Amino acid sequence: MFENILGQEAVLQLAEDIRRDVLAPSMLFRGPRASGKGTAALELSRILSCEKADPHRAWACSCPACRRHRLLYHPDLLALGSRPFSAEIAAAAAAFTAGPWDQAVKTFFIRAIRKLILRFSPVLWEDESKAGKLAPALTALEEDLDEIIARQEEGEANSTKSLKWAEKISKSISKNALNLEAEGVTDLIPVAQIRRAAYWSRLAPQGKRKLLLIENADRMQDASRNALLKILEEPPGDVVIVLTTAHGDALLPTILSRLRPYRFYPRSAEVEKEVLRRVFRSDKAREKAKTAGMDEPVSITGYLNSFLPVSGEALYPLAAFFVASAAYRGARSLFSAGLSALPGELEALGQYAAGIAEKAGLERHAKDTGSCVAAVLKGAEDFKTPGLFAQFVEALLGVISGGLRGAPPSPGGAAFADIWRQAAGEAVLATGTYNQTPALVLDRLCTELTRRTAALYRGPPALL
Repeated sequence: MFENILGQEAVLQLAEDIRRDVLAPSMLFRGPRASGKGTAALELSRILSCEKADPHRAWACSCPACRRHRLLYHPDLLALGSRPFSAEIAAAAAAFTAGPWDQAVKTFFIRAIRKLILRFSPVLWEDESKAGKLAPALTALEEDLDEIIARQEEGEANSTKSLKWAEKISKSISKNALNLEAEGVTDLIPVAQIRRAAYWSRLAPQGKRKLLLIENADRMQDASRNALLKILEEPPGDVVIVLTTAHGDALLPTILSRLRPYRFYPRSAEVEKEVLRRVFRSDKAREKAKTAGMDEPVSITGYLNSFLPVSGEALYPLAAFFVASAAYRGARSLFSAGLSALPGELEALGQYAAGIAEKAGLERHAKDTGSCVAAVLKGAEDFKTPGLFAQFVEALLGVISGGLRGAPPSPGGAAFADIWRQAAGEAVLATGTYNQTPALVLDRLCTELTRRTAALYRGPPALL
């Protein structure tokens, strides 16, 4: 039980709760990216559906329910919410093209694709006008998956023919997956999907238990949160609901109060290497790192980011540059309004962010909003990669937290932190819900941070 989740004590508690039959109807898996939250939720779904009486309910169970769950085809699983699908699919494809006869690698590749396809369940997309536009890419993905599942590599292992086939089908899958994610996966969870998931959760399961998985549950607008709260207030008896997040504080207290928390922590470097070896195959990881001119990857996140056009490592200094530029602009506004000394939290945040940007080879800050936005867009390749803007905002929040951690205590410190974090959250809403361009959103965000900072300390800002 949960033997495929390494280095997380939370799954030990989960297993104990299952054995004692005290599993909560609604749970929160909280922890950083690539800490195993999502995998644990998917494995929980398999365990609850297992048809054998074996109390261990091992990953390799041969019952029909477990076989379907291993490839994420079981109808009693429904998943929604955004995540970086492209990076995981690309990493899985790299391992698959080098060894398509490896059953574990094959399963990993199929699961990576199915995680994306699950977001397009007919349950979630019923009567959606956009579904027709997405159908060709979705159909192509499912046909390629059928071919992978049906193909037997016996007698062809290590053959040139097998490797060429794997490379060809991986390219097709990666292309269609990228298109599907870009066109159909939003950063914020739509309220219509929450309502449809609520309806699904009240239908009888086809097997023993159902599981509703909502990943990155903090990325919701108010209507979605309220719809989710209705499900949590009266959870159906045959359904287990699992929310995952890296930012538990962003969830409403009324939602948090209805969830049993399980904390996932950053894993040690040794465990991360072991996951890379077992799941991604360490030789493939080393090969990828060498090709990219990097050291051998020691973190799962670093490895996944290496497959993106713009890596997570590049986003953090870009976010720091943006924060430093906004802080500089806010400082100018306050001085123009007659303030003789900067608030300690604004000064600490500006210096912290500027130092990170400078260390990465960027300027400490931009002189004006236009040059700031232009530099960020250039560094992030206009945020063309699906989900990249949401990752940028997540990095921005990390910079804000890090910069304010060392700020001297002051009466306005908490309010200052709140307005900066709230403005960042509104930026995700603007792109995810209102489809505004990152350029426009970043321009408004920088201006809004200046306005709110000035209003907090000195009244309306002076025009710059």
